[in-house]
Amino acid sequence: MFKGILIEKDESGYRAGLKDIDESQLPDGDVTVRVSHSTLNYKDGLAITGKGPVVRKFPMVPGIDLVGTVEASSHHGYKPGDAVLLNGWGVGEGHWGGLAQKARLNGNWLVPLPASFTPQQAMSIGTAGYTAMLCVLALERHGVKPSDGEILVTGAAGGVGSVATAVLTKLGYTVVAVSGRPAEADYLKGLGAKEVLDRAQFSSPGKPLGKERWAGAVDVVGSHTLANVCATTKYRGVVTACGLAGGMDFPSSVAPFILRGVTLVGIDSVMCPTPDRLEAWRRLGCDLDIEKLGVISREIGLSEVMPFATKLLNGEVKGRVVVDVNR
Repeated sequence: MFKGILIEKDESGYRAGLKDIDESQLPDGDVTVRVSHSTLNYKDGLAITGKGPVVRKFPMVPGIDLVGTVEASSHHGYKPGDAVLLNGWGVGEGHWGGLAQKARLNGNWLVPLPASFTPQQAMSIGTAGYTAMLCVLALERHGVKPSDGEILVTGAAGGVGSVATAVLTKLGYTVVAVSGRPAEADYLKGLGAKEVLDRAQFSSPGKPLGKERWAGAVDVVGSHTLANVCATTKYRGVVTACGLAGGMDFPSSVAPFILRGVTLVGIDSVMCPTPDRLEAWRRLGCDLDIEKLGVISREIGLSEVMPFATKLLNGEVKGRVVVDVNR
């Protein structure tokens, strides 16, 4: 038996709770991992509370991230004792995820835990930080340099935004952060943001084109915010889009793209190919100030996940939430 968060749905309704789970219930997979840490992400919050159609089959253990030690393996790439981590691949949605003390997985979804990070540090980064690094790599790939001007980061007090702000700052970019939480201005400036703007400036319908300001952007919000970011991006600037915290719609026009040559780059972290994952984690080991992880993240126990899921969806949690599944 092991402990885990289990989501169930039947004639009694939708419910989630901390349960004792028999190992025989683990799904199919060629690697069994003794999990040490997981995380609590926005998607996990939606799954646990039932406020979003995240879970595709039941019962389900949520948790899109995990780190731990291989306990058993028939996969050619891993053997018992190996330290591994996982981000995405639909775990916590269609396959049991990381918010439990054990997981059985497809070994192709795993990557080795980088030597530069402890398990706790790796989960302080998690899917959010790895997604932020994918955004930074996309900006670089499309030629955005620190000398080109300011980089806007929306939802900056969240997990993706916090890591993006810290990484971009270390790389020499000038970061302007957007947040709906004025109280977090000092936190964001501590991560390196030069200026903090109120999200109200971006969240309402805007003009097809606005004054050019941003050389690039990392957006986790979508909807009107993404449209307004594109409308105010400089000629040939680059906007990376990786989230929908403000909505899945995109009420924009073609004006930024055909009149200013703005590039909108979609960032998917769930099904991202393994070589790109390995590069993102390698770069995180070089370009993220490890000391900032203590500011970005907090740690909770498995028994605290349920109330924290609600707080996360209510915008009451900043940065990253690491879950020690063994307490």
